[in-house]
Amino acid sequence: MITSWQRYRADHPRVVDVMVVLVAFTLTVLGCLISLEPAGEKIPLWPGVLLGAVGSAALWWRQSHPRAVVAVTSVAANTAGALGYLLTPLLLAPLMSALYWLAMRTNRRTGRIALVGVVSLLVTTALVDDRYAYPWPLKTLGPAFWVLAPVAWGSATRLRRAYLEAAHARAEYAERTREEEARHRVAEERMRIARELHDVVAHHMALANALAGTAAHLARTHPDQVQRILDDLAGTTSSALRELKATVGLLRQANEPDAPLEPAPGLGRLSDLTSAFAAAGLTVTVTVEGEEQPLSPGVDLTAYRIVQEALTNVAKHAAAKTARVRLAYTHDHVTITVSDDGDAAAPAAPSPSGGFGLMGMRERAQSVGGRLQAGHRPEGGFTVTTELPIRT
Repeated sequence: MITSWQRYRADHPRVVDVMVVLVAFTLTVLGCLISLEPAGEKIPLWPGVLLGAVGSAALWWRQSHPRAVVAVTSVAANTAGALGYLLTPLLLAPLMSALYWLAMRTNRRTGRIALVGVVSLLVTTALVDDRYAYPWPLKTLGPAFWVLAPVAWGSATRLRRAYLEAAHARAEYAERTREEEARHRVAEERMRIARELHDVVAHHMALANALAGTAAHLARTHPDQVQRILDDLAGTTSSALRELKATVGLLRQANEPDAPLEPAPGLGRLSDLTSAFAAAGLTVTVTVEGEEQPLSPGVDLTAYRIVQEALTNVAKHAAAKTARVRLAYTHDHVTITVSDDGDAAAPAAPSPSGGFGLMGMRERAQSVGGRLQAGHRPEGGFTVTTELPIRT
């Protein structure tokens, strides 16, 4: 019912204003009629009705000019008290309505100042002008209580409305934040899958290209060794297909039956990685310093992919036959260094990916809270160094 009334008030504001003015005027007329006459004297009706009409008419502007309306209604109510009318809630109806709207439309300080001023004015007039000898509680405590009630009610309504608006704003902000977070997570997932695809494709295609070139060379010089190279090439392409299936499987729905079950690679598979590069003609030496510690799954995958991409760059762009991988463990970090001697006289070939390999390695390191540096060595060759936390 309250919601229906609020909707009607919003749709028909002028009709509601007219109703408020008429109700307030009717209540003041009733207040004039039932005003007590302890001394047996007849109080004229028309002054009270006129003052009630003035105060009620002022309520038309109660929302746009609440301070002025309080001033007009308080003067009208005080004049009625000075003429001998007993200030009952009926006679104070315009003033009470004006104080309610003042408390609801302004701040707490303004409402308190208006309340103190109105109470002081009404009580002082009642004590000074005592022609009808009304009981003092009726002419002092009564008006003070009746004007206090609408101020308290208006303040409570204002606070409740502010609370609801704040709650609504928080709900909108939370909803907007959830949407932005969802978009951010989707973008991060797409970038992660793109890095996975780049690393898998670049690594295995580079190895396959090297093995195919070696097989073509041996077919002319040592035909008896071609079969071994072709077997390594078949293994490399088979591994590439498995990893591509695992990576593309990240895009599947959770209930699809063909989702891959193969675990993500980690530093535990470095021997397989170095063997694959050895078949392509790149000898990789792995050294471990410090006490080897198990890495968290995300860090383990990141470390493996960085080593894989760094060695792939050596095989593709460096005129080197050997590379070194150094793993240095501390209590909370692991430092991985991949370096090669290269050929200082032969410049490295430009990366066909436009440098996405180094960018992807750096993004991988940062995604788990690590950092990566890469650059040419003064004595020749290239070095990639990354420091990763043991636990994310």
